[in-house]
Amino acid sequence: MTSQARAALPCLWFGWRKLLGKQERRGEMAFVKEESKDVIIEEVFFVKNEDAEQQTGAPMCAPAKLRIILHDHDIRKLCLPHGIPATVSELEDVIMKTFGLDGNFTLHYKDMDFGEEYFSLTSTSDIKDKDTIKVIHLVDPPAITLNFGEVDHSFKSASHSSMQSLGSSAFPSLSSFSGSDMGSCSGLQDSLSASSPEHKPSQRSQRWPTEFPVPRFAFDTELVLASGSEAFKKDGIQLNFTSILPDILEKLAENIFQYVAYPTSAQLNEVVEALLQKYPCLKEPGSYNGSYGWRQRLKYKMGNYRSKLRGLGCPELDINSVRRKRAFEKAPAKNIKKPRKMEVNFLPPHQPGETEESLELERLEILHELKHGSNYMIIREKMEKTFSIRRQEVVSQALPVSELTERWPALFNADQINEEFRRITTINLEVTFMTYLDLYSPKIMSMVLSKVGSVKMNIQRIRNMLLEDFSVERRREAALRSLVVCLRENEDDLFKEHMEGGDIPNEAMKILITRGPLVSDPARASIVIEGREVQRDLDVPRACALLMGLIYALNLSYPKGLKSTFEAFQKIFLELDDLKSSPKVMTLKNKLLF
Repeated sequence: MTSQARAALPCLWFGWRKLLGKQERRGEMAFVKEESKDVIIEEVFFVKNEDAEQQTGAPMCAPAKLRIILHDHDIRKLCLPHGIPATVSELEDVIMKTFGLDGNFTLHYKDMDFGEEYFSLTSTSDIKDKDTIKVIHLVDPPAITLNFGEVDHSFKSASHSSMQSLGSSAFPSLSSFSGSDMGSCSGLQDSLSASSPEHKPSQRSQRWPTEFPVPRFAFDTELVLASGSEAFKKDGIQLNFTSILPDILEKLAENIFQYVAYPTSAQLNEVVEALLQKYPCLKEPGSYNGSYGWRQRLKYKMGNYRSKLRGLGCPELDINSVRRKRAFEKAPAKNIKKPRKMEVNFLPPHQPGETEESLELERLEILHELKHGSNYMIIREKMEKTFSIRRQEVVSQALPVSELTERWPALFNADQINEEFRRITTINLEVTFMTYLDLYSPKIMSMVLSKVGSVKMNIQRIRNMLLEDFSVERRREAALRSLVVCLRENEDDLFKEHMEGGDIPNEAMKILITRGPLVSDPARASIVIEGREVQRDLDVPRACALLMGLIYALNLSYPKGLKSTFEAFQKIFLELDDLKSSPKVMTLKNKLLF
């Protein structure tokens, strides 16, 4: 070491101590290197910051990011370019507007001093950049007002019979109540249904039931059935039902149409079994199982019932009329547009009082709100109202994705994808998908890791993924890839590794995955349909769930090379039409259940 360097050491030591004292006074710590040049740079940086604070009179707010847990399966990233708000109420407003939350909620933060337990957030000084915030929704108990008055007992028997009829036809779940329970609950049920915003007479509100409820028939038909049942129990005599057959078929067709317009053979069998179980006297002695003739009658009756409703302008049926088809498709049984993936509201009619012109104005108001206000509650309400005309454009006109993104940009928002899927199928998309994915993941992984042969390289890649990162998102991604391998399909047909900032490939349907430079960096996924990126910045499992939602919302077919994979998504993870599966998917489901 030269004499000049020895002489410079005391000055360097003094500058370093001065810098540390300045940092301690400000309650901050910084990494200081040994080289004198770096020390000078660090000192100048802090001096400049102090000068800026003295000039402005307030500390500079650095941009921040927060991890927001909205629900158990819905975790988002909140970017705050102007830093963390000064008060909790301001932070709540930002979260409410950013994620479109409604209702009352409170915020909890993860405290490192108590083993990362959650505490109520009372001051934003308790959180910092990249902290975790959990949204706790507050549900107010429903207020029920009971009005007591005198009851006219002369109408007791009539009210009892009418309530039983109402419970068995309009509300099947109420048919198990006793007469006293029905009298007390039916009024409450009617008032709740009338006041509920989800009550829409023009749309179906429930899927096909596990046990089909046999409706109440006409009074004279019920008398004939009652006497026939007594005779069958006493002497085993079958009932001659020729006179009451039209009424039975008409009522059954009406009830079937409340759930589906085009029932499958399995569904017709369930209806006949429920009818004969309630009225054994209706079994046919000439049939090999006593029900074949009933199934055939019901099949043709549903065809006649659809023809009657088609003439009345039902859009779900009118779309398949010959006059609506193109010249080369003018055949009654050609290119039938009907639910093929267990859609409940495939092509619903407009709500009462609405026309195509009024709904078009609603669509334009959605576009205006997206450009100027972005009020989530208004957009959600108008998207709900325009559901029928949107389904006409998707199903009847079969508009391409490029045109739908321009006409209905709100439809490609993640929240609206979930809402649209609920309108079509009546079930919650992401919660149901993630629940069954987590339930079956261990068995799927054990099945694929025990395989040998041609899929050995794919299995090794999945095993390496878990060794690198064992987070929840990575385990779910590994389970989804394992599912594709189990069904002997190519996972590269569904997933594609993509460089950040690269061009979007012209793919019909694909999930692009971008990985960070570090192994610990979470993978980010985007959804591409018909060469357009319609969703981005997702984790891989959520991208799979939202892709299923988009397939239903846009009425798309499953990709040819991934039919079994998407069928498993539908019938195993979403439990839609799960009783009728292909042999490959049924075999997989049996292995998962045993």
